[in-house]
Amino acid sequence: MAPTPEEQARARIDSLLKAAGWVLQDMAGFNRQASLGVAVREFPLPGGPCDYLLFVAGKACGVIEAKRAGITLSGVAEQAARYMRSLPSHLARWADTLVFDYESTGEETYFRDLRDPRPRSRRVFAFHQPATLHGWLQQPDTLRSRLRAMPPLDAATKAVLRDCQIDAISGLEASLAEDRPRALIQMATGAGKTFTACNFSWRLLKHARVRRILFLVDRNNLGDQTLKEYQGFHPPGAAHRFDRTYIVQHLHGNRIDADAKVVITTIQRLYAMLRGEELDESAEETSAFETWAELTPDEGEVRPVVYNPELPIEHFDLIVTDECHRSIYGQWRQVLEYFDAHLIGLTATPSAHTIGFFNRNLVAEYPYEQSVVDGVNVGFEVYRIRTQVSEHGGTVDAGYQVPVRDRRTRALRYRQLDADLPYARQDLDASVTVPDQIRLVLQTFRDRLFTDLFPGRSGQWVPKTLIFAKDDHHAEEIVKACWEVFGQGNDFAKKITYQTSEKPKELIKAFRVDPFPRIAVTVDMIATGTDIKPVECLIFMRDVRSQSYFEQMLGRGVRTIHDASLRQVTPDAQTKTRFVLVDAVGVSESTKTLSQPLERKRTVPFDKLLDQIAQGRRDEGALSSLAARLAALDRRADDEDRQRIAQVSPGLGLRALARRLLEAITPERVDAAVAERHGGADAATAAQVRAVEADLRDAACAPLDDPALREALKAVKRKADIVIDEGTLDTLHEAAFDTGQAERRTSSFRAFIEHNKDRLLALQILYGQPFPKRRLTYESIRELAARLADPPQHLSAADVWQAYKRLNAALVRGAPSDKLLTDLISLVRFATGQAELLEPFAARVEQRFNLWIGRQIKAGRAFSDEQLAWLKAIKDYLVANVEIAPADLMRDQPFSDWGGVVAARKVFGTELNGMLEELSEVLVA
Repeated sequence: MAPTPEEQARARIDSLLKAAGWVLQDMAGFNRQASLGVAVREFPLPGGPCDYLLFVAGKACGVIEAKRAGITLSGVAEQAARYMRSLPSHLARWADTLVFDYESTGEETYFRDLRDPRPRSRRVFAFHQPATLHGWLQQPDTLRSRLRAMPPLDAATKAVLRDCQIDAISGLEASLAEDRPRALIQMATGAGKTFTACNFSWRLLKHARVRRILFLVDRNNLGDQTLKEYQGFHPPGAAHRFDRTYIVQHLHGNRIDADAKVVITTIQRLYAMLRGEELDESAEETSAFETWAELTPDEGEVRPVVYNPELPIEHFDLIVTDECHRSIYGQWRQVLEYFDAHLIGLTATPSAHTIGFFNRNLVAEYPYEQSVVDGVNVGFEVYRIRTQVSEHGGTVDAGYQVPVRDRRTRALRYRQLDADLPYARQDLDASVTVPDQIRLVLQTFRDRLFTDLFPGRSGQWVPKTLIFAKDDHHAEEIVKACWEVFGQGNDFAKKITYQTSEKPKELIKAFRVDPFPRIAVTVDMIATGTDIKPVECLIFMRDVRSQSYFEQMLGRGVRTIHDASLRQVTPDAQTKTRFVLVDAVGVSESTKTLSQPLERKRTVPFDKLLDQIAQGRRDEGALSSLAARLAALDRRADDEDRQRIAQVSPGLGLRALARRLLEAITPERVDAAVAERHGGADAATAAQVRAVEADLRDAACAPLDDPALREALKAVKRKADIVIDEGTLDTLHEAAFDTGQAERRTSSFRAFIEHNKDRLLALQILYGQPFPKRRLTYESIRELAARLADPPQHLSAADVWQAYKRLNAALVRGAPSDKLLTDLISLVRFATGQAELLEPFAARVEQRFNLWIGRQIKAGRAFSDEQLAWLKAIKDYLVANVEIAPADLMRDQPFSDWGGVVAARKVFGTELNGMLEELSEVLVA
């Protein structure tokens, strides 16, 4: 007789309890001392028999209320309450009422600790281990109690943090105090997300005594950066660095140090550990997101993680997932939801789906635009290069021997085309390479580098430049063209991709801190996450359709850098005030999609599908798709291809691999396997059928676990020729800064002035209403600057000034000072038509000062050298502050050094006050 749904649920619960280390007993065999953790079925209590009573170290501590699958558990906790509060007086127990409350169907389990400030049931993957509950019972308070008692940030800590970092830590701790399970921190690239994580890790370990923190990345070089940040972090007021107080471990194997307080690992390694599988370190060099980004719900389920007693659900109290807009997709989401831990996401570019995953709990928001205004990051300008081929494609003429390169071996041969071969712009560097197009883009970049892009440089040092290529073949062609166009050797430009023959870590380090290479060409490897502050130029020779990915790529150029550090790698640079995006493909103009892979319908490329199968994907759609593709590949493979596959997969050709995959998902084959194992399909439970299906699929996919076979299959699939069009000579259509960005900024500035002309004092005065006789004050200018920097404008004086210069350089003189707010006066006067030229406020004041001195001399007044020195100092003070009073002479330099107002009265006598008033009126008005 088939088991009832209730019996099936009890069987699953029993299995989960055993896996977590509990000893199961019926009342007939009751022995509460049989093990550290004992679960007794149907234990009689005054409120009735409870499904399971939990004993830890011989004393009752909790209950499990069991329900059949499909029952919603939100209200079951109230049913369990009657058991927990009513205990026989003779029962050995930890407290007057039971502490731990579980409700479970075996498929879904909820848990709550009644000692928490606000006991709330939360979903857990499995049951906690007895040793964990024993430890909790011996503590005077719970983690959630301690999270509610966190001390506020002290002055010493705030002194080393940016405002955005203070907001992030404060917002996170408030969220944790409210016991919100997920929290999202958005901070612009370069704003110090990892440094913020170091600070809140220290505080949570010290004050909340969290057991262990997991820091997840999606590739190893980001783990290296994170480890370095933790090792270099010296908490304010602490005697030692972070890693001298708490052990920080960067996992390179499957063993977690029991004493480690911060564990850094890739999400793919942790997935393998939960599956009980080994993972080659090479699998951590590429981004897990790049493998799984294109998986959609329509394409089936991925192979689930299973409970691993070596890595129980309570192993971490806190999980920090970096670049979390990538880690919540595909199979990786399971890793995040396996642990009974608060989840903290860090990202610079959250999508709507990311915000939804974190329950809309955005505890801190610091966008890129605000970071530029605050001086945390630098802004950028777009320089557009358009050529005939990049805009319209071309044609390879028939009748000539044309060079053809094999994608797999890069071998070059010659072939005569029977007919003309037209190609579109999208085909560039995919099926057709036009060497002259690559060369022309680089030549244009070289020729405009020190005239348009970076005027004022010596011309001896190409600014550190990162070029984004379509694929490894394209990157190879770009590197060779760089050597040729710039007339330099191999050390000048390097390819940094997953397929580079040199060590990528050493190349990245050299690009970051050494004068050479000047140019790095990449595809995806350093497109996200990697910190290279000296980069001043990004060249896009590939288009990008994902808005989130595009913003991540832009992040490689946004970081600020100390002047001395910049000059160490680029000797003729002065200050990094912005970076230039050189757009050779229209990436700044193309329509972008939101990065929400779970909500898009698209086909997974062959290479990625193979990797997903190797990483555990087992849904029917994936196996069926791969079988069809392998069969199609077999039809066009030649003897050389088959021999290559046979070398790494003896006895299994393409057709045999495809047949195995197809048979594993064929219903008749599954039914036969179930009958063979369980005596018939009708006699097997649903769980047993699923187990047989999983075994069949695992066996069919097993050959693909071999990386050598996967690489051979990919190579055969890639075996396609790239035609090299040497006959087309490309022509330049345009090379200029994009004025669209400048127009948007100036329009935003004018709209801001119009909207606030009656609201902000500075604008009221500059407009001459309603206080025409009142003078500008420094406070009013500071208020104007602050409001301009607020959303939605996110504008600074430098941004608006540069925009006007791009639109009409003939009307703009000089550049604003980074340290003076008063240049906003010149901008407002220019934007409102009160001034014909845009020039620094200091230049205008200098002109008026010289006119005033001339008028004074013409009127018969002579000034001594000492008086002129004071007058010039007063003029400079007005340039920076727009107002001056006698009290300022006592407080501020250089006046205080010269003797203050007393000395000034000796120099100017009774005329001092009137002269200050006059200069304020004449020079600033």
